Amino acid sequence: MNYLVHLYLSDGSDGGLLGNLMGDFVKGALDESIPADIRAGLHQHRLIDAFAQGNAHFRRSKRRLPESFGHCKGVLVDVFYDHLLARDWERHHPRPLADFAAHVHALLEAHFDRLPPGLQEVAPRMIRHNWLVSYREIDVVGRVLERLAARLSRPTPLARGLSALLADYPQFAEDCRLFLLDAQTFLQKNPPESFPLNPAR
Repeated sequence: MNYLVHLYLSDGSDGGLLGNLMGDFVKGALDESIPADIRAGLHQHRLIDAFAQGNAHFRRSKRRLPESFGHCKGVLVDVFYDHLLARDWERHHPRPLADFAAHVHALLEAHFDRLPPGLQEVAPRMIRHNWLVSYREIDVVGRVLERLAARLSRPTPLARGLSALLADYPQFAEDCRLFLLDAQTFLQKNPPESFPLNPAR
């Protein structure tokens, strides 16, 4: 669910951006008909997800959440980190967030026929409501969590996640900052050109 974090950690190429954004919607082995640069972005998305699960700062963020959130903790931290990155974007990236988001939107529109069905459904709403920029607003975090909770077939505590973020806001922000630094160091050691051609999930 952390679209912005994955986009930020990509190599910045068009294929890398698209592949990282597609990552939540593509499962299993990667079809070799997918262009190599997009495949590399998809694999990078998977590497980041796996890296996050073992990262000390990400894990600390999950521990900050009450046990009542159970298996939702990872989803909450993903959403929190997107918000915190959007809020502090100018500290992390030289390109204004609005310009960065506009470039991502243009890529989604130009390559719409290549997007997986799930992302084809999401992309128009992402563009129309400018999700990537709007994430910096704290009330948007609450609405995002409410929508996620409503989409799930089983009741979850996701809709209550905003209060947990606000309770430890500076601590989550520091966790996020350190996680991004760790992730960048990890990816420097695992550049896209080192990825296998057809990694399976």
